[in-house]
Amino acid sequence: MESMPWMEDIFIVCYLVVLGGLSMYGLHRAGLVFLYWRSRKHEEPEPEKWEDLPVVTVQLPMFNEKFVAERLIDAVCAIDYPREKLEIQVLDDSTDDTQEIARRTVRHYREQGVDIHYINRVDRTGFKAGALEGGMKVARGEYILIFDADFVPRPDIVNLMIHHFTDPTVGMVQTRWGHINKNHSLLTRVQSLMLDGHFMIEHNARYRTGRYFNFNGTAGMWRKAAIQDAGGWQHDTITEDMDLSFRAQLKGWRFVYRPDVISPAELPQDFNSFKAQQFRWAKGSIQVARKLLLTVLRAPIPFKVKVEAFFHLTNNIAYLFMVPLAMLILPTILFRTEQGVKEVLLIDLPLFLGTTCAIALFYLVTYRVVHGRWRGGFLLLPALMMVGIGISLNNARAVLEGFLSGSAEFIRTPKTGLVASRDSVPPGSRKWYRPVKSAFTIVELLFGSYFALTLYLALEGGHFSAVPFLLLFLVGYFVVGFGSMVRRV
Repeated sequence: MESMPWMEDIFIVCYLVVLGGLSMYGLHRAGLVFLYWRSRKHEEPEPEKWEDLPVVTVQLPMFNEKFVAERLIDAVCAIDYPREKLEIQVLDDSTDDTQEIARRTVRHYREQGVDIHYINRVDRTGFKAGALEGGMKVARGEYILIFDADFVPRPDIVNLMIHHFTDPTVGMVQTRWGHINKNHSLLTRVQSLMLDGHFMIEHNARYRTGRYFNFNGTAGMWRKAAIQDAGGWQHDTITEDMDLSFRAQLKGWRFVYRPDVISPAELPQDFNSFKAQQFRWAKGSIQVARKLLLTVLRAPIPFKVKVEAFFHLTNNIAYLFMVPLAMLILPTILFRTEQGVKEVLLIDLPLFLGTTCAIALFYLVTYRVVHGRWRGGFLLLPALMMVGIGISLNNARAVLEGFLSGSAEFIRTPKTGLVASRDSVPPGSRKWYRPVKSAFTIVELLFGSYFALTLYLALEGGHFSAVPFLLLFLVGYFVVGFGSMVRRV
């Protein structure tokens, strides 16, 4: 077959452009680590105390959460706050026997004098955002604390947050998520590290240095006036929390982050649930970018805030680079057999450092910050990178939908109520919420097979330095693909 140097050049240029795009987002992660480290001595001043505590409304939005609804309501009713100053709204859009469980639990606590209300909507317009908006219209409190169904709030949670609102500029206070089933499996350990990176490095770096950070949809308290001033809950995206966060901060409201206050929650325990959650977050962030990024860039705010907001809202675009990178690795290996070590070091190495090494640094520092040691981070990092690669097809599809589709249908993440790895379904029970399986899993398995071929050809051609990198892709796609074919892990 006649050689076509121009085709080789096209493949190599595309490969380097894609790797360059990925390195840009990788270096942004490294930049967040730098900001976190530089601001590590930041201390939030102790807020003034309320002389007369205000009324707080706790909203519990849920949809088909029969395994965790009672646990959540029990925990919220145990919150240590003056009973006459605490209102609880169970915003239940369920269509299954969650309704009966929630109604029964609410009735039990009402009989004990708790100000708790059960609100059920037949029409789920706006999904979670619609439920929150409807509940806020009849809420007694001027401060709104929100918990999703998989959370188990601590009794002192309101007292730890409410005093920040003595500052009239504070619009929202966010707490850090904990992970009650972290040790259930390797998948949940990987997720815990991913979320810890977001809450310990990203949130802290942004908050401490005056950049925008977002409410995470749960485990945070809002000033009702801030929600209203920002335009209220809107449901034209599937990440209504991020949407409202940017609108409120553009209005000048200040957000406070409390990393020392941990709100325990349940992590998805199977790949389909995990992928559904990741899909929603990736698609929603791009929808918010479509909606608000130009507004942010034109706003009279500091340049550093605009730059960070750009990367914050578009971060998931990295998955659009990762998929073509995966496809280009094989032809690039075949075409670059004649290239010398010097060219590889001058071009590939800097880009490799900007992607793989930057991401590795981000999560190793995360592990060190959370656990106080490095060793476990080095052991967990390969699994995290494989899972991150394995879900790249899922998240790239979500990003494309975010760009091309205005659909804002909310796909829930099923909760099990299980905590330890020994927990299981009671014998004879068939009442599990089955996460939605997708034919897209076949594409993930095809990508795994593609990398099996790539690995074989790399070994045949003597490209031994590429083997560890190729193994991450091969194992990542196969693990996520085969993992998605089973109900639980």
